[in-house]
Amino acid sequence: MNVDELFAGLFTQGMVTNESYRTAARPNGVWLCPGEVTKQPDGSAVGRDTGKPVIVGRIEAMSKSKRNTVDPDAIIARYGADSARWFILSDNPPDRDVEWTEAGVAGALRLTQRVIRLAEALHPTPEEPPTGAVGPAVRALRQATHRTIASVTEALDTFAFNVAVARLYEFASAISDSERLPDQPELVRACREALETLSHLMSPTMPHLAEEVHAWLQPDSPALVAEFPRPEPGLALVAMDSVTIAVQVMGKQRAMVTAPPDAPADQVIATAEAKPNVARLLKGKRVVKRVHVPNRIVNFVVAG
Repeated sequence: MNVDELFAGLFTQGMVTNESYRTAARPNGVWLCPGEVTKQPDGSAVGRDTGKPVIVGRIEAMSKSKRNTVDPDAIIARYGADSARWFILSDNPPDRDVEWTEAGVAGALRLTQRVIRLAEALHPTPEEPPTGAVGPAVRALRQATHRTIASVTEALDTFAFNVAVARLYEFASAISDSERLPDQPELVRACREALETLSHLMSPTMPHLAEEVHAWLQPDSPALVAEFPRPEPGLALVAMDSVTIAVQVMGKQRAMVTAPPDAPADQVIATAEAKPNVARLLKGKRVVKRVHVPNRIVNFVVAG
């Protein structure tokens, strides 16, 4: 029977790796699991019960034969399933190996706790969406919200899960920073919109936390976060107000200028040329070429 291949390609995920430990050199050494070992400040290790030195092996794929696995039940009991999943996704692109560390999963737990604190603070606030008519802080947070929607959507669509996680970390920090600003109703609404968006965006990676936050903010909602359509970014809020452009002389950066996105080349070049450090380097020299890469670089090539 002639059957076409069902899939266009195979995406191979990396392995979860960990250090291995044994009681003595081969062939008589006994492999120990991480829970049977106590690490020392200098990187060495001893048996947790015996206190005797343990040989620390190389970091390699977790396997039952070398007993360098971690107990998922213990990790979930201590940190939660969401934190464990979040750390694994955050550490590397999914096609690369991931080194398991307690510090990494503990960091993921801290993010979980931060989001819960934000939800506790914001869940009594009004549900009306912000108008965007008040102050630069409100606009900045709304821009962060909609730019995060765009960047996380792109990252998830391209399997760049670690990039999506990084953008969500940044977004949670932006919400925390805005929540500490002086109380104003419009900013509180913008924070609530941001937190609701965060719950939707983290649903594929932290589903339990996402549903918990959604239930606090929308207690009467009949649907789960997972049942909602993916958030769509507002193009007006995604658009940048200005861009920062590097100014180079003979390929070496000498200054930075800001300009509106896609500003005319002659305007950007004139602004760059007027920068004191650039003007000093160009004085008395013939500018052979002015290179303008829109929204990124101006480079002056000089002779003499």
